[in-house]
Amino acid sequence: MSDTDMDGGISLEAQLAGDKSADSMDIASPPKAAMSMTDSTLATRRPVTVDKPTPYTFDLGNLLANDPNPVARDADEEALASNARDAAQALINQLLTTCDIKSSADGVHLILPPSTTPLPREKPIPAEKPPTKWELFAKKKGITKNKNDKTKLVYDDASGEWVPRWGYKGKNKEGDNEWLVEVDEKKEKETGEAHDARAEGRAARKEKIRRNERKQRANERNAKKTG
Repeated sequence: MSDTDMDGGISLEAQLAGDKSADSMDIASPPKAAMSMTDSTLATRRPVTVDKPTPYTFDLGNLLANDPNPVARDADEEALASNARDAAQALINQLLTTCDIKSSADGVHLILPPSTTPLPREKPIPAEKPPTKWELFAKKKGITKNKNDKTKLVYDDASGEWVPRWGYKGKNKEGDNEWLVEVDEKKEKETGEAHDARAEGRAARKEKIRRNERKQRANERNAKKTG
């Protein structure tokens, strides 16, 4: 059967052939608007290489690029932005070519070298704490701290673990949880009544804390007077 059937219409084969040719034409020749957008993007894209009369100096530890080239007095915003862009591009090129690159579960990382430019402190240097009364006395008498002083941990034979000597769950509080404690016969004879060793231990610790706080405040006042 020819492309034109008996009724003067177009056959199915001719329609399919026409659709294929139209599709191929659309794929081979994209719209002019898309081509112009691509060309304009490529034309405005700056190169990744930066050439300057005087090369940059870098402090990669601080992510710093120093541009020694002079800037014109009448430089406008566009010129300044162009200089900043070139410096950023040169810094990125230096990082990618000199720093080690490592990959981890968090992503790809650059290993920066130590910084070489000293930067000022954000906050002032904290003032030195005045010596306490004991420290002044120890210095006067030549008393030095013994390296074999008691540590913060002590071995508990009952649990078989190292526990804090003081504070939360400290060794000094082990008597508070005992269901049976020994009665101090001497105190009982003097006062005529039984004493609660648990309550007395807690009261003694609290009083010791208050006494130490009072001494600390007194030391601070004395240090301010002598300073």
